[in-house]
Amino acid sequence: MTPMKAVVGIDGSKYGDWALEWVAKLPLKAAPSIVGVHGLDTQTVPTSLITHPSVSGNEPDEGEVIHFLESQAKQVVAYSGQRMKALGLKGSVRVERQAIAKVLLKHAGRNGLVVVGSRGLNALDRLMMGSVSTAVTIHASGPVLVVKEPPKPIRRILFATDGSPSSGKALRFLTGQFQVKSAADPIGILLVHVMPFLRYTVVKEAGEKLLAQEAAKLEKSGYRVREFPRVGPAAEEILKVVGREQPDLIVIGAKGRSAVAGFLQGSVSTKIVQRSDCSILVVR
Repeated sequence: MTPMKAVVGIDGSKYGDWALEWVAKLPLKAAPSIVGVHGLDTQTVPTSLITHPSVSGNEPDEGEVIHFLESQAKQVVAYSGQRMKALGLKGSVRVERQAIAKVLLKHAGRNGLVVVGSRGLNALDRLMMGSVSTAVTIHASGPVLVVKEPPKPIRRILFATDGSPSSGKALRFLTGQFQVKSAADPIGILLVHVMPFLRYTVVKEAGEKLLAQEAAKLEKSGYRVREFPRVGPAAEEILKVVGREQPDLIVIGAKGRSAVAGFLQGSVSTKIVQRSDCSILVVR
């Protein structure tokens, strides 16, 4: 299997560290090729850094601020390179003089996995990784892993499906890219399908059929599956299952069925990225 490219946002925050550590923990069949990226957007140096008085009482000018950010970037790259080596990850770390979201999307291309922290350094440090994770999730052409917490062994994955092409890609990611543990200790899948109230009897039958079909595919790959048919607003119902079952990772398609079908999976994935405390893999 050709190794997947993983483009990781690094910024010197704990979330940037967690992003690298999550890549090392993902149960991928082939070790990914890593590109660690630190975005240094000197074109939009924050006014707060320029006008905020220093300890001596003098106000730094723009050049001093840029010099500080460049020095900080070198430290981040050096540290991240050391972390990659310690984690057994192979690849490179670089600084790009662009907004970090654009850089991540550029390096990922159409199919690369983007891994980004849900938050980063504070506003004074000019990185604002929280808004970056939302932008990347919306605009990426490939899968995006938004890291919310320290990495952990992945034992239970919540997979939210609606039968759409995007959900199909998420299912193929689970069956094609992830290495399921031994038959004696397989990864568990919490398979969630949320049905709308509209024409409930017809939708219920279709939903049960979908769950059975997708459960069979997952079990064939070696996963242990529990089915969760739900009724109501999709994001809210998925988050209820997340809160009760406490999965190690959420997997969801980026876009789903049409608005007429009542799913709006694109906005559902965005809501879950913003509201869940669990790390989430959004697949396109």
